[in-house]
Amino acid sequence: MNELISYPDGIRALESGYGRPQLAAIHIVVDEGRAAIVDTGSNDSVPRVLSALAMLGIEPGNVEWVMLTHIHLDHAGGAGSLMCALPKARLLVHPRGLRHMIDPSKLWEGTAAVYGAERAYQLYGRLVPVPPERIVPATDGLELRMGKRLFRVFDTPGHARHHICIWDDSAHAFFTGDTFGLSYRELDVDGRVFVLPTTTPTQFDPEAMHESIDRMLSMQPQAMYLTHYGRVTDVPRLGADLHRLIDAMVAVARAARGDEVARHVEILAGLEQVIREEAGRQGWALDEEQTLELLRMDLELNAQGLGIWLDSQRVAEPQPA
Repeated sequence: MNELISYPDGIRALESGYGRPQLAAIHIVVDEGRAAIVDTGSNDSVPRVLSALAMLGIEPGNVEWVMLTHIHLDHAGGAGSLMCALPKARLLVHPRGLRHMIDPSKLWEGTAAVYGAERAYQLYGRLVPVPPERIVPATDGLELRMGKRLFRVFDTPGHARHHICIWDDSAHAFFTGDTFGLSYRELDVDGRVFVLPTTTPTQFDPEAMHESIDRMLSMQPQAMYLTHYGRVTDVPRLGADLHRLIDAMVAVARAARGDEVARHVEILAGLEQVIREEAGRQGWALDEEQTLELLRMDLELNAQGLGIWLDSQRVAEPQPA
């Protein structure tokens, strides 16, 4: 059975089925009998989306937009398959991601390099291309209307250079993909939510992430809708936590010594210590062992991303004459 969470302003969060429960959400926005879908999950998520639309009384032909915050496959892996089932929908994607939706071969190669080809196929299946005439480049400031609803595109690099966040003027809220961090529902304490930055491969840029977060905060949003996972409020507090934790994670990376495996192990150990300190600060519901187990895969990916960022900084440094 699909889990469909109802939020204010005609917004629903659908459990994508990716990984464990409450890991990845697909958001469905309904206005005057029309719908927009924000992020798609993987190919396995497509039947869930179609079932949810039926539950909401929305015909596939009344879905106007499929909006991708970015093209990492837990957000966009099912886009091609879903577009096949939505005959009138247009796909909104960052200009840097457009060619990868038309021809996803390079996108697949990059994902297989991170997860391994066998695991990547288990997670995402075969990627389906999208006809170019159905794609709209998500340029910064682009405004889209659906019924009485206005969406606006914000270019928000930091997690990836092909990342956008989508402002919903009716809800006075953003759909944030991964730019406003990840919120693990298992760590909630009496309804108080928390967020952690994601520094995963291969385009993490801390300065750009700080700027993107501040740009969103300047809109004074009432809520953020995170792909991982769902609606969060108390936005100024969460934004401050993100800024602080981005700096802490970068400090861990800068302090690491050695190369390759040795450096990676040191960064990973440093990230685990950041999490221990944050657990003490926030009073999370899980104990230390449970928390580290919950975050294990993300900490591994974050350590990889920080290592790649460190290497990029070294390449960019001016060489002595």
